[in-house]
Amino acid sequence: MPIPKAYEQYKNSKVLTASPAELTLMLYEGCIKFCNIGKEACEKKDIEKANVNIIKAQKIIDYLRQTLDMKYPVAQDFENIYSYISLRLIQANMKKDPEILDEVLTHMRSVRDNWKEVMKKNGVASTMI
Repeated sequence: MPIPKAYEQYKNSKVLTASPAELTLMLYEGCIKFCNIGKEACEKKDIEKANVNIIKAQKIIDYLRQTLDMKYPVAQDFENIYSYISLRLIQANMKKDPEILDEVLTHMRSVRDNWKEVMKKNGVASTMI
């Protein structure tokens, strides 16, 4: 089996066997990854690459917003965070502004790190932590 195919299988099985908390962490990591790529593309004036990756980050945030269960009070806090990040991603994409992406990255890293702490405190085992 070629290495790339084996890696794809590993990634797919990792997603399929992940807990909801781990999937959320993967989404945060993906958003951070795409923001980093988008930021680098903005700095290099690669408009198309910046656009594609910022939109990928936006789609992750949109998905996170859609999956919130609003019967829990904390969901409104997440909605506020995700709504702000979504707005900033739109602005970053319109202006191709790496500084806005830096701000988004700061927020997303904070959310991710807090999520990891919640997972640890709740005994959610993860190979990602």
